[in-house]
Amino acid sequence: MADRIGIGKGITGTVISGVGRMAGRNVVITRSIPSERRGALTHADGTRLAESADLARRLRMPFVFIVASSGADVGEGVAALHGWGKAAAAIAGCSGIVPVLMAATGPVVSGPSLLLGLADLVVMSAEAVAFVSGPQMVAEFTGVEVGLHELGGAATHARSSGLCSVEADDVEGALAGLLEYLPSHADELPPSEPTADPEGRSTPELRDLIPERKSATYDVREVVRIVADDGEFRELWSRWAGQIVTGFCRIGGIPVGIVANQPRILAGTLDIAASQKAARFVRFCDSFNLPLVSLVDTPGFLPGKDLEWRGMIRHGAELAFAYAQATVPRVCLILRKAFGGAYIVMDSRGIGNDICLAWPAAEIAVMGASGAVQILHRGIDATERGEREAGYEESFLNPWPASERGLVDQVLDPADTRIVLSSVLRQLRTKREYMVGRKHDAGPQ
Repeated sequence: MADRIGIGKGITGTVISGVGRMAGRNVVITRSIPSERRGALTHADGTRLAESADLARRLRMPFVFIVASSGADVGEGVAALHGWGKAAAAIAGCSGIVPVLMAATGPVVSGPSLLLGLADLVVMSAEAVAFVSGPQMVAEFTGVEVGLHELGGAATHARSSGLCSVEADDVEGALAGLLEYLPSHADELPPSEPTADPEGRSTPELRDLIPERKSATYDVREVVRIVADDGEFRELWSRWAGQIVTGFCRIGGIPVGIVANQPRILAGTLDIAASQKAARFVRFCDSFNLPLVSLVDTPGFLPGKDLEWRGMIRHGAELAFAYAQATVPRVCLILRKAFGGAYIVMDSRGIGNDICLAWPAAEIAVMGASGAVQILHRGIDATERGEREAGYEESFLNPWPASERGLVDQVLDPADTRIVLSSVLRQLRTKREYMVGRKHDAGPQ
């Protein structure tokens, strides 16, 4: 990757920018220089950042920012703050128009750290540290002693805050790998790639992937790899909210965004972080024309007083809102459990998916047999309870009632999963929806 055209060459500072090549296409690449005043951003640096972001938006090129910065330049005072404020406004103007990718390669402190929060995807190296308030300030205000990496290291942001999408030593290689799945701007489709992996490849191994015992777990990422072209799956936020899996793959050469419940963690239940993670990814894919494939296996929302107090309703609704607004092709595949409100927000027919598929062992219902019998038949003995649960399972815990009502389009043999997904994605390739103009939505946050 090499810069070809310099931007703002007459401006001195710690930021350089130019139009270069990455992942086979032109991108606007901006870099901070940590060896110059520890990368402190002056007003001129903010101006250059703003001009670079504006250029990316006008030329419809992805905007890439590789940063290590000690914050706004203290010597310049308020002028430096004003500079990175201009940069923030310009980067925000790129949102939903061109992909905004950033990489942190060292300390990113105070105001500049907020720029990372404006990115669509953030790559962090092992040396990266990002925080708004440093360890000294944390200790002064809270009395808690905390180390740099514990407070804002790559592992912390990958596991706890969700800021870090990908951890990588080679940040430029990671950025290029992400761009391979993305269009240059919102007015074009993501780049398809020819593959030697046949669209008609059968997947019989999926028949035995889900254990017979309903409480047993499996790794949903294996489903994705078996279905994906050449078994390649680029996962995002792999350590944050692990009960939901998000990432990119190709199916029949078509790039898609995957949203999948992960039964290995908290049984695939949805909580606040999982809802936020999935909602943000759905909105991102919808912005850049990536079809969505949702793999559903969830018994519901995770119960808890703390979750309810912290806004489970709002954040659960955030996921429903993201799916309901998405206009890209949307395919839902129910693998096993699909219960209650969690089933609805995971791109059910009611939310508006284009195609809903299910495996024969799928259980689509308000709740499981035990809970349903406890509500419907109070006060019965253990023997009758077992009989009632067996009857409920036979009548309701299968995909056929939903299929009869048109809520499931096809119940398919797991061995045909790749074949069917490839076919419907190709059919939906020409999907278009007319959008009524408005300033912006006001959905739950």
